[in-house]
Amino acid sequence: MNTAALPASPPAPLPMNVFERYLTVWVFLCIVVGIALGQRFPGPFQAVGRMEVAQVNLPVGLLIWVMVIPMLLKVDFSALHQVGRHWRGIGVTLFVNWAVKPFSMAFLGWFFIRQVFAPHLPAGQLDSYVAGLILLAAAPCTAMVFVWSRLTHGDPLFTLSQVALNDAIMVFAFAPIVALLLGLSSISVPWDTLLASVVLYIVIPVVIAQVWRRALLAKGPAAFGAALQRIEPLSMAALLATLVLLFAFQGTAILQQPLVIAMLAVPILIQVVFNSALAYWLNRKLGEAHSVAGPSALIGASNFFELAVAAAISLFGFESGAALATVVGVLIEVPVMLLVVRVVNQSKGWYGREAQAAAARHV
Repeated sequence: MNTAALPASPPAPLPMNVFERYLTVWVFLCIVVGIALGQRFPGPFQAVGRMEVAQVNLPVGLLIWVMVIPMLLKVDFSALHQVGRHWRGIGVTLFVNWAVKPFSMAFLGWFFIRQVFAPHLPAGQLDSYVAGLILLAAAPCTAMVFVWSRLTHGDPLFTLSQVALNDAIMVFAFAPIVALLLGLSSISVPWDTLLASVVLYIVIPVVIAQVWRRALLAKGPAAFGAALQRIEPLSMAALLATLVLLFAFQGTAILQQPLVIAMLAVPILIQVVFNSALAYWLNRKLGEAHSVAGPSALIGASNFFELAVAAAISLFGFESGAALATVVGVLIEVPVMLLVVRVVNQSKGWYGREAQAAAARHV
């Protein structure tokens, strides 16, 4: 085991702080503030929307970097050599993240947005809503996974190695999966813009974060932890500022269709419940420990919504249904995932009995 990586292991921080626990409240306040400001001062927000270079909005691009880079600082790619320790749990999570979640969301988006709710949604935005849901599901969560793992008493090395592996795969798989599913959904996507989004919001932030991480770790684990505590509030502040901008542009559409957020939330909720239950059940069937099954289920259900928001804005614009759909993911992420955490913790006894029987069969 490479003990040098342990001091920087992300699951060690304290559980959710007050800001993280009430993220849904802050997002709701951003909705209200953003809509109010957009209706009261449309000119300045339209000016911000025009600040683009090669279809990249500069203010939002900067905010996305401030959002994403502190989260990627927690990722230790040296943990990749540990993936074999819990190969069954790793395999389950990869299967759910990359072979099930994006495709199940594409189906749920088609079923609910284009069929069930279509008469109640603006016809011109149906494709965009589906695209936003696909973007949301195609990126596995990074930062919040460490919080969920901590709350379920998850194995920290499993969580660390799984996140590192998912992020490494995401660099190469995000664009092809998104392009494939958008194509299957008959949604036109410019490949150059999609690849530019991957470079801008995944590749470059990963490189910056890893260089910065090495520099901070060179000063010692204590200095690294202290730096993360100072930097993390900037990430959340950038997220909320981005949401205010988004809802300033989305205000008119939301006021005209106030139930649109609730309708977009339905496929997201079903996706979280389905994928977390599938990963939890598969780990039990394969005889994995509960400390692996818990974070595996949560990694399989949660999304890297910061990346989804950035990609949606780049591909479809501020005022698109895609951007709104990804933001709904932010709105419901914390309460739904906390519910999954509670179920995982309360079912530990049941899980243990079944997993022991499965493990005995594999001996």
